[in-house]
Amino acid sequence: MIMFSEPTTSHRKIALVTGANKGIGFEISRQLANAGVHVVLGARDAQKGEDAARTLRAEGCDADSIHIDLGDIASLAEAAVDFERKFGALDILVNNAGIARQDDGPPDTASPDAVRATFETNFFATLAVIQAFLPLLKTSPSGRIVNVSSELGSLTQNADPAWAFAEHQLIGYNASKAALNMLTIQLAKLLAPSGILVNSADPGFTATDLNGHQGFQSTKQGAAAPVRLALLRLLRPHGWLFQCK
Repeated sequence: MIMFSEPTTSHRKIALVTGANKGIGFEISRQLANAGVHVVLGARDAQKGEDAARTLRAEGCDADSIHIDLGDIASLAEAAVDFERKFGALDILVNNAGIARQDDGPPDTASPDAVRATFETNFFATLAVIQAFLPLLKTSPSGRIVNVSSELGSLTQNADPAWAFAEHQLIGYNASKAALNMLTIQLAKLLAPSGILVNSADPGFTATDLNGHQGFQSTKQGAAAPVRLALLRLLRPHGWLFQCK
């Protein structure tokens, strides 16, 4: 059974959620804040990030924002330094930021530039975020890393012609999420002795800007799986792709 964290008076958890000014990232931030977590909304556009944090503060949430641009990998180490200077600690890292390109598609027609750009954000930049913030996470008594992934990254599902999303052959997006799942597995093994839990979360087909709001569930529903993994109390699950349906 998966258990969830409860706010404590001795150590109030601090979370960073990337891509948090809208969509699933914003709702993850809201739900974490409602669970008693001090949440920091990471956003590529600093003003949009602060506007989103202000919205949460108006709801009574403990929320701040920070500029973090996954499109500029060289800046991520500096962002981590800025985060530590402003907030001093980090307990939960939710890697939510990601992109999908309209010129992505099947391997025979996808734009190589689109595939490359998708990997840059969804995998390489996420890896860089983890590496930049990992030293701070290691100082937490209960560190948690949640990578927002997708069942589109499952090799087993993609090989199944009867799969509900079998027609969604997006070589850039699907492969980038498969790589992200591999990152989760390897990082989980690496960090097991430290007590930091690492898991992937599949939000499900959620209506967001990423898919032109075609998803059949709300951002509140889509945020459920990442939030559950971020608030784990026990040292399991670890290295999983968790789906909340």
